[in-house]
Amino acid sequence: SQAVADFYQYFDNKNGGHSGAPKFPQSPTQELLLSLGQFGDKETASVASDMVSLTLLKTANGGIYDHLGGGFCRYSVDAYWMIPHFEKMLYDNGQLLSNYVHALVTTNRPEFEPVIRETAEWIIRDMQAPEGGYYSSLDADSEGHEGKFYVWNHEEINAELNQDETQSFINYYGMEYPPNFESQWHLFVPQPDQNKMTALATARLKLLERRNQRVWPARDEKILTSWNALAIKGMVNAYLVTGEDSYFDSASRALKFIHDNLWKENRLFATSKDGSVHLNAYLDDYVFLIDAILVLLSARWDSQWQNFAIDLCKVLMNQFYDKENGGFFFTSHDHEALIQRRKDYMDDATPSGNGIAVQVLLRLGHLLGDQNHLDAAEKTLKQAWSQMQSLPMSHASMLSALVEFSHPPRQIIIRGKQDEISRWQKQCRDAIKDTRTWVYAIPENIENLPGLLEKRQAQGNTVAYLCEGFTCKTPFTKLEQLTSDLKHCEIK
Repeated sequence: SQAVADFYQYFDNKNGGHSGAPKFPQSPTQELLLSLGQFGDKETASVASDMVSLTLLKTANGGIYDHLGGGFCRYSVDAYWMIPHFEKMLYDNGQLLSNYVHALVTTNRPEFEPVIRETAEWIIRDMQAPEGGYYSSLDADSEGHEGKFYVWNHEEINAELNQDETQSFINYYGMEYPPNFESQWHLFVPQPDQNKMTALATARLKLLERRNQRVWPARDEKILTSWNALAIKGMVNAYLVTGEDSYFDSASRALKFIHDNLWKENRLFATSKDGSVHLNAYLDDYVFLIDAILVLLSARWDSQWQNFAIDLCKVLMNQFYDKENGGFFFTSHDHEALIQRRKDYMDDATPSGNGIAVQVLLRLGHLLGDQNHLDAAEKTLKQAWSQMQSLPMSHASMLSALVEFSHPPRQIIIRGKQDEISRWQKQCRDAIKDTRTWVYAIPENIENLPGLLEKRQAQGNTVAYLCEGFTCKTPFTKLEQLTSDLKHCEIK
């Protein structure tokens, strides 16, 4: 509640986000507030949830969002999310996808779904390499001018659309107001209306096709492991709420690219360009990737990726963990010698590596029954505690980790035949409206599962194991009982 009060103190009640300009999306903060909106005293939960909803609605309707092509620009230069810095970064869009998915699950606001679909489509269409990895960014400039690719005037709209479409489009996307960017119009939505937006789908498609004929901003075609991991996680999350197989397939191709090209002799590399890989991977590369794989496993279990996550975790513990004091260094123990080895607990444009490290260790620790993982997570939280207390707003990922430590998420392991466990998994997802329940459907023919998972055996028919931390209920053999329990009960 103290964190929520601190965030609220700097919150822009009218436009969402923090007060003033420039405005950044601050995805780790949104994740923390989404988490805090799901439990605790009613007032705190309500304030947290309202802050996220307002921020995500305002960013989706502002000019920071690309209303024709999907995806978000890097930040807004004003307090209204109106005019962005026009660069589009993979890491922002991966994180924002997860934000909007989690907000859709917990608030059930239908306005979030088009944003999820359009952003996922943009990542596949404009940012995925033929080999599977995701490119890093699109520049802000084209033809020497920032934003030129994105802005419009009335003559161009008239030339592409019929009279009715033109009038509707101009009204809906703020073009009846005075020009808002260098004598032209950058699109935003002053009065959101789902029905009007749906009716404009054809008009938007025509204008997107016309825009695609312009001179494009340059694309940075480096493939960065950590940014790809954030995008893989976002794409799998998008699949989980839309059921669009293409989103899952896109994420799987990106993960396969990283595994096949950037994982050599049991070590990760940080970057790939034109077929060659560079730089020993950093903490963020390892923990963001484990995080992404855990989300993917909760969508569709695959023993290859389960083993990859465990292998990555071994390197994380052997090469980055400070056994003496707790916490994880940014560089590995065998990295070239540096004047100072950093341990980062604060979020930047991406989440804190230590914050995500704690979260994945807690999840894997409970999933596999590995006490070493849980101990390392706790020791890291203790090491960061004073910093979290003094600057809570800068430590959202660490605070999210603390929430997960003090309120372990529920885990459901479903075993049985593939068709049945998929049906059970879907019904469980429909029954829960939170982001704090992980559902894994593991086919009965998969053997040699690691750790505690080995004890989660199939029993002839479909069976579900429901646990919170290491506290488990009697296994469920009837789907109706399980979904009823999920709707009405908390494990104590």
